[in-house]
Amino acid sequence: MEAAVDPDKPALKADNRPLLIMVVMLANIMQILDSTIANVALPHMQAGLGATLDTVTWTLTSYILAAAMAIPLTGWLADRIGSRNLFLISIVGFTLSSVLCATATNLEQMVIYRVIQGMSGAFIMPLSQTVMLDINPPKKHPQAMAIWGMGVMIAPIMGPVIGGYITENFSWEWIFLINLPIGIIVVTMLWVLLPSRPITRRRFDLFGFSMFALFVASLQLLLDRGNHQDWFESWEIIIECGLAIAALWIYVVHTATAKNPFLSKHLYLNRNLATAMFLVVITGVVMFATMALLPPMLQNIYGYPPFEAGFLLAPRGLGFMISMGLAGRLSRSIDARFVVSLGLLIGACSTWMMTGWSLEMERWPIIISGFLQGIGMGAVFVSMNVLAFSTISMKNRTDAASLMNLARTIGSSIGIATFVGILGRNWQTSHADLAGQVTEAQLSPISPTTLERFGDYGGQAMMIIDAEVNRQALMIAYLDDFWLMTILTVICAPFAFLMKPPASLEPDSATAASTAH
Repeated sequence: MEAAVDPDKPALKADNRPLLIMVVMLANIMQILDSTIANVALPHMQAGLGATLDTVTWTLTSYILAAAMAIPLTGWLADRIGSRNLFLISIVGFTLSSVLCATATNLEQMVIYRVIQGMSGAFIMPLSQTVMLDINPPKKHPQAMAIWGMGVMIAPIMGPVIGGYITENFSWEWIFLINLPIGIIVVTMLWVLLPSRPITRRRFDLFGFSMFALFVASLQLLLDRGNHQDWFESWEIIIECGLAIAALWIYVVHTATAKNPFLSKHLYLNRNLATAMFLVVITGVVMFATMALLPPMLQNIYGYPPFEAGFLLAPRGLGFMISMGLAGRLSRSIDARFVVSLGLLIGACSTWMMTGWSLEMERWPIIISGFLQGIGMGAVFVSMNVLAFSTISMKNRTDAASLMNLARTIGSSIGIATFVGILGRNWQTSHADLAGQVTEAQLSPISPTTLERFGDYGGQAMMIIDAEVNRQALMIAYLDDFWLMTILTVICAPFAFLMKPPASLEPDSATAASTAH
């Protein structure tokens, strides 16, 4: 157990802390935005790269896979070459690979460049979180996590809006080229301002990393391609599932028995970190699934144009900002576990409100429910990070940050894959149920028999009827998803109390802020 630290003294001294925080946040936002704005540009990229509708999605899959496999390496590389050097190399690699992506002329080139971009960008988030904890004194960690969380949660909301604006007014290449000036600014400022942690030569567990990487890659492929391949009706998905299970089992056994495993077994045995990772997965499932479902819902069912749909989702970001600011202050005076649990219940309240949506609905229910979800998830995010890192020593912070970010990535993938899959299946089921209720008696005096006499006009009338049945069925499927999100969030709310509350950070009783268990 390490000695207690001064809650007023940061682990690393920064000459200009406010400016460094701004630059770190700019790097974080740049990386997160790039992982979301590319989704909007897919149709344009498909034409420019000569790809098909199925193959163009590899521009997204390759990025996600590369990032997920590289994230666990962050701690070892930071110890090996220095956190400052790794951060600078990561930003430079991400910026240059972004420029390469803009120059790609075919799908093969784009996939290679996106792999490089994903591997480079994977280190930015855990390193930025570590920097925020290192340069701020322990008693200000709640505020630091609030600031860091704003970029993490708001950037995915703004990504589709920015991506839509760029692709509509410029070419798709600019979603990558926009990173060049930002990257130059970030690298220059980090070179001047960023301190470095001590370099530690620790042994690299190649076998452990290989098994962990195989598990993550197989799981990500399974989640990303499951809906396209009809899940376990496909041998590809069966093989990926088998590889994920086998690799995870081998990794667990190896970590439990090896003298120097890839990631310390104590990280997994740390109750606060393990519980926080579980809740990060749950919040990732609900939060990112909601963000994936709502834009097409607003456009396809309610008929909002893309920009207006993005505007209606903006209050969610406002809720995040307000909640994170309040949670950072409340965590010092109120049990952070209570704040996490309350935040989950507020998030559940927002999805419960969504279950009451109807086809004839004004904008206010969308705005209010989104704002509430932002309030709830913001409170969860800040307080949960404070609890997770309150029992982690400085030397293990980067490894813990990489695990937390990996959990968020996996949670978002699980959420999108699960709820999009359920949406499709429930849509088909609801369509069949509704179509079975549409009889000639109900359509009287209009019926398929009488409409045949009107030729093409009769066919168009039946298409209108079928489109309305589709619209009703899709709405029912969305409501089913919202019910499931509500139930899942409510069930997980009590799990927050499995974590230990952080010890007081007053100077006379500073204890566990940087104690490893």
